[in-house]
Amino acid sequence: MPPKPPYRRHLNSSADLETTYEATRAGFVSLALEKNYRATPFVEQAKALQEAASHAKKATDLPSVSGIENALLTAAGISDKAALHLQPEDKTAAIQVLIEKFLEPAKSKFVEELVFRFLLIRGDTLGGSMRNIGGFLAQKKLTRAILSALKIAGIPHYWQPANTRDWQENDDSPNIESSLRKLYWQNGRKHRILIYNLTVPLMKNNVDMCLFDAGPDALDETNAKSYIALGELKGGIDPAGADEHWKTAKTALERIRKSFARAKQNPHTFFIGAAIEKKMATELWEELQQDILSNAANLNDENQVASISHWLCNL
Repeated sequence: MPPKPPYRRHLNSSADLETTYEATRAGFVSLALEKNYRATPFVEQAKALQEAASHAKKATDLPSVSGIENALLTAAGISDKAALHLQPEDKTAAIQVLIEKFLEPAKSKFVEELVFRFLLIRGDTLGGSMRNIGGFLAQKKLTRAILSALKIAGIPHYWQPANTRDWQENDDSPNIESSLRKLYWQNGRKHRILIYNLTVPLMKNNVDMCLFDAGPDALDETNAKSYIALGELKGGIDPAGADEHWKTAKTALERIRKSFARAKQNPHTFFIGAAIEKKMATELWEELQQDILSNAANLNDENQVASISHWLCNL
């Protein structure tokens, strides 16, 4: 009897892939908590601005208050990036418009109006950073599961942060998954490197996860033969966006298979998602049964995440 395909370790039908209401609710709560966490620095900045600005007797005195020019520019709608390209006279003009059009009309409430406008603009900044927060949280969760699988199996492994090329051995830090981009392990004679968010030269497109048959000294991202598995990771939890996420991932996975087929290679492909609706689950199940996809998992199911992590670690 042939061995069961790897996905049958944790999936019995398409229904197992569907995201439950409870998982959706928990996902939204996690996003809300992360948003509040990320908003904390902006709130503290607003408190500092309020204290400093309160020393001005009227709105027109604000430019003379030391240390708040950047905050005034923010309240005027000038982003940190835009401010780098402005001349001093342009910054002064922007602040003057803020004062004349919005702060002076507020009269004695000009400090409150300033703080309000500062937080309004910072809120837009936060909103921009939150657009891919689902992907960030998904990568953190999967990374921790893979590290746990390696640790439990006693497989030596090392990790590399996004901002350095140095490989580090200690993976006990609670924040490792926030900065890890590459993971290397040696299982027997097999050397494996997992890389997140790699622009694959063969395709010239970004792939969420790539697993290589190579050690750090032999890694060649241009060599199609060195790729063992490539996968898409979609962490968005909103059911309304599930179909769109799947369409994007499905297109990416098809592009991977076609590109590697032209190079006469057939690496594994896999999908891990947080928001998986019934129709999407059915399509995933069909692709698994037809050996189009090698594996798939629902990110909200710990057993499924652990199983697919075990699979990746033992390829």
